[in-house]
Amino acid sequence: MLKGRSLIEPMDLSVEELKEILDLADKIVDNPLEYVDACKGKILATLFYEPSTRTRLSFEAAMLRLGGAIMGFSSANSSSAAKGESVADTIRTIACYADIAAIRHPKEGAAKVAAMSTDMPVINAGDGGHQHPTQTLTDLLTIRSLKGSLDNFTIGLCGDLKFGRTVHSLIKALSRYSNIKFVLISPDELKVPEYIREDILIKNGLEFEEVERLENVISQLDVLYMTRVQRERFFNEADYIRLKDSYILDMEKLEMAKKDLIILHPLPRVNEISIEVDKDPRASYFKQAKYGMFVRMALIIKLLGVEK
Repeated sequence: MLKGRSLIEPMDLSVEELKEILDLADKIVDNPLEYVDACKGKILATLFYEPSTRTRLSFEAAMLRLGGAIMGFSSANSSSAAKGESVADTIRTIACYADIAAIRHPKEGAAKVAAMSTDMPVINAGDGGHQHPTQTLTDLLTIRSLKGSLDNFTIGLCGDLKFGRTVHSLIKALSRYSNIKFVLISPDELKVPEYIREDILIKNGLEFEEVERLENVISQLDVLYMTRVQRERFFNEADYIRLKDSYILDMEKLEMAKKDLIILHPLPRVNEISIEVDKDPRASYFKQAKYGMFVRMALIIKLLGVEK
């Protein structure tokens, strides 16, 4: 039973619960008009202490398409956080007005603190370099919809694997499916954190390899997950400038790839995927963004317990 629950990280959901959400998202994709009043009279609070375009707007679009209402703020400066109010106090206050909240915060663990401070369902919309579970739901729905399954494929994760919370969440989630091989493509300075390597990949006996050159492995991939090198996670501007153009996917590299490869990216893109790639039928990142709205609609319905 998902009603009244919070979602802080992908492992909060069992494989069966993930399937429940993804199956509902599929139903919404097939027949969105059936759900236009599902959340009538309900309010979603979007508490974004950090800038966001896709995540915040897809949450808001999701609630509006379900017939609900939205309120919130899009930066810490426009909230009482600017006066020093704690996350715990903010969420307790918001719970007086809203039925469910989505929170993005630059500090790891902030969403968990919020969830522990209220009985209202809280959804982690990204906490620092830690977790981003609704992006993971988006990724899982996209892969399942375009590949037909969440088992038996090789996925390449490319770019910033150290600070990329979308990558950390996706590895955790996919670790529970069968016959997944991970190819981790990054410069040495941006490799996956030790806890992901040791506690998830090695501990679960998952097949993985770490490489530095995308062109050496692109031919074996079924899914390629590109990420940007995130300036906001660096303490040193010189390091960012040195690494930001490490990996650029272009048509020349794609000539070596499978015809049924799917290319994903959590967006925003900076320059790590050439614009020319957008026209390639394997480019699936804008479809992925749309799936994000549908899966958030399904999640909101489940957590509020308003499914017909």
